[in-house]
Amino acid sequence: MTSLNPAPAIIGEPIGLPLPTKLGGRPLMEALAARKSSREFALQQLDPLILSDLLWAACGINRRDDYRTAPSARNWQEIDVYVALARGLYLFDPHHSQLDWVLRDDIRALTGQQEFVWSAPVNLIYVADLTRMQGSADRDEQRFYAALDTGFIAQNVYLFCASAGLATVVRGLIDRRALALRMGLRSEQRVIAAQTVGYPAT
Repeated sequence: MTSLNPAPAIIGEPIGLPLPTKLGGRPLMEALAARKSSREFALQQLDPLILSDLLWAACGINRRDDYRTAPSARNWQEIDVYVALARGLYLFDPHHSQLDWVLRDDIRALTGQQEFVWSAPVNLIYVADLTRMQGSADRDEQRFYAALDTGFIAQNVYLFCASAGLATVVRGLIDRRALALRMGLRSEQRVIAAQTVGYPAT
């Protein structure tokens, strides 16, 4: 099984992902029955195809006009999904099915205050870009819809993990200021939540 972690890459280059598999998986009702939060993860890195499928399920493009697998209020699509791996921090680009390089440092330990985030293979960071919501929502509405839209993405991840036999848990216990500073976020960007994903510990 291939891994995203040890493969060589030039710093700054995006990581191309395999095209996601959009067929198969467990029936919806079975995935709902299996959905749960898990806090014990194997150290094994995710296979690139599984990571691609995971990110497409989270917020990939599933039809014309760039509409996504997860809804967003007024189609703002204000939530970006950052991917913290052992090899660095990346931003998921759903238009090109790739991970755009952000940082080469392993910042997984900053994505939460639980010990398992340090070694779990993937930590997703959900970041709202408030500039995409300006002009039609006040600040309270922006916070509400950013949290709501993050919830849709997180549930998609839960259902994919239930279907694929992966472990996951969404988390809010984060030092958001420290994480945002380390990620180099702009003042109009907000860390909303994080979600850990990996193979279940045996």
